[in-house]
Amino acid sequence: MFPVDFPQEKRENALIDEELRSFTARGSDEDLDGIPSNVRSSTPVSDPPPYNDLDLQYTIEDVPPWPMCILLGFQHYLTMFGATVALPLILSGPLCVGENNVVKGQLISTIFFVSGLSTLLQSTIGIRLPIVQGGTYTFLVPTFAILSLEKWSCPAEGEEGFGENETWQQRLREIQGAIMVSALFQIFIGFSGLIGIMLRFIGPLAIAPTIALVGLSLFEPAANFCGVQWGIAIFTIFLVLLFSQYLNNVKAPALGWRNGKCGVIWWPVFKLFPVILAIICAWVLSVILTVSGAYTDDATKPQYLARTDARTSVLNDAPWFYFPYPGQWGIPTVSAAGVFGMLAGVLASMVESVGDYYACARLSGAPPPPIHAINRGIGMEGIGCLMAGIWGSGNGTTSYSENIGAIGITKVGSRRVIQVGGVIMILLAVFGKFGALFTTIPDPIIGGLFCCTFGMVTAVGISNLRHVDLNLSRNLFILGFSLIFGLVLPFWLKANPGAINTGVPELDQVLTVLLSTNMAVGGLIGLILDNTVPGTLEQRGMLEWKGVIQDHPKYGRYMDGYNFPFGMNLVRKVACFRHIPFCPTFHEDFLSFLTCGRKRARADTDIDAEAPGTGNDKAYEVNDATAEDSGMNSMIGDRLHNHLAADTSYEDELPGMNSVRTSTL
Repeated sequence: MFPVDFPQEKRENALIDEELRSFTARGSDEDLDGIPSNVRSSTPVSDPPPYNDLDLQYTIEDVPPWPMCILLGFQHYLTMFGATVALPLILSGPLCVGENNVVKGQLISTIFFVSGLSTLLQSTIGIRLPIVQGGTYTFLVPTFAILSLEKWSCPAEGEEGFGENETWQQRLREIQGAIMVSALFQIFIGFSGLIGIMLRFIGPLAIAPTIALVGLSLFEPAANFCGVQWGIAIFTIFLVLLFSQYLNNVKAPALGWRNGKCGVIWWPVFKLFPVILAIICAWVLSVILTVSGAYTDDATKPQYLARTDARTSVLNDAPWFYFPYPGQWGIPTVSAAGVFGMLAGVLASMVESVGDYYACARLSGAPPPPIHAINRGIGMEGIGCLMAGIWGSGNGTTSYSENIGAIGITKVGSRRVIQVGGVIMILLAVFGKFGALFTTIPDPIIGGLFCCTFGMVTAVGISNLRHVDLNLSRNLFILGFSLIFGLVLPFWLKANPGAINTGVPELDQVLTVLLSTNMAVGGLIGLILDNTVPGTLEQRGMLEWKGVIQDHPKYGRYMDGYNFPFGMNLVRKVACFRHIPFCPTFHEDFLSFLTCGRKRARADTDIDAEAPGTGNDKAYEVNDATAEDSGMNSMIGDRLHNHLAADTSYEDELPGMNSVRTSTL
């Protein structure tokens, strides 16, 4: 049948495809294991998948030439750079780092190092989509709430601990411990499959206020940075607006790789790099103003931080190479208040990531991710957060929507490109001078970026309301009350420290952190009201929301991209793996009994005569002689299962069957 030197892998795939073609070509009078022919899919498996309709240059399984991989990977690094580098700069204030710019550079290196590791794990073993992992703003709000406790207040100049490393390190260790324990919760939620159950109760009216309050509650640090020099801050905002909105369709010439050679190509540069271009232009203007003497040289005045030479000493102090390592700030500490507060950030991050998975699959030409891939992706994000806590980045990790948008713009959805981007993150993180360079960005430029970035975070949360009927007073009340009370209660608690006094100090700290976290208060109120106030699923937006995130198992052969990169033969052979929520062979539907083992005994009874479609009950058998590999039959069964699952009408036929005969696979 095959040449002697024909590769074994191609031989197996050819046999599987032959069986699938034989299955789809059967006549209407023939049944498969008692399954009526009128519920079998009639679409040939050889048809192209319906997901690659975006004219992609490279789909998820394609591997561009290595020069192109490196260039595109670096582009993804630049896309996530602006949002990631801002996180350590925001945290430096509450952590009491002060003007220790060397520490800021080390935090920047650490967060990029962990982001690179998490990206490699997620794209290789986790969800296996071309999705970038990086720091998340959802962790900032609970971090601020934890550090706002009286015991973590920064010492004033002249007080004990001012300017000492132990002062900021003990605060960072507290955040590390909270992130690590809450990450264990995320790992359990993902790998146990509970994320699917949770999504049944979480709808747009709970998600919208949760994410929107992340951006709304961060206006204070944005105002403080902008207040150093409002002129430069507004100029930065103007540049971001100009590049990202007005010039987003304007292309500029640049060197690129086309048809195997280097040449000039026209790229939508302003659409791809609005943040980086805005930083460069505003930085150049700040240099001119600094050299011309427009800014004061008095270090005691706030405007001094608008100078480009205010922190240049960090470039001399920072080492050329800095290798982040686990426990570099000491042994993390754990408190109940910190853990419960950080759980709010973890929950918000998980819900946001699920939506990112489906968007990334759509833009990269991949089928919608199956439930086992989503479970594995959320669990892997938990591992990423755990690593962030162990390394001490001061933040967690999550999926980056900005990079998903870049896939849609560049038409490159290759998984290999993202993996190369992860390697670039790690390499540049080790280069200490590189991280130190960006700590010299003047404060008003950072403030302008914060205004734009936090505004986008707020808008992303509000965008979830597109699934909801906003003409109903029910939905308007839930949304409005969740948002306003999510701002009112935390504001009052911060203005009245010690207001919660139950007599148990530990409980007081837990309640203070939880109720001081805007997203926790607003999200919890939205969740409770949305599930208790009377309203139909359609009015709540749940039907359309579920339509976005539900699984559509079509064209099973194209779902292989979500399988493990190795060991699939063993996974297919072991029947118990089908009950593990994160395994590729996991089947949660009723069809799983069709392929739960290599050998299946026939049922003693035939299908009831009155059952629909009971014509020819000839069983479909696969000749073991043609399956040379011991796992071939299970592989065929898996693909037949995915093919059958594409037709949802099969489940409607099941109640009419008294018994089902299964084939010998």
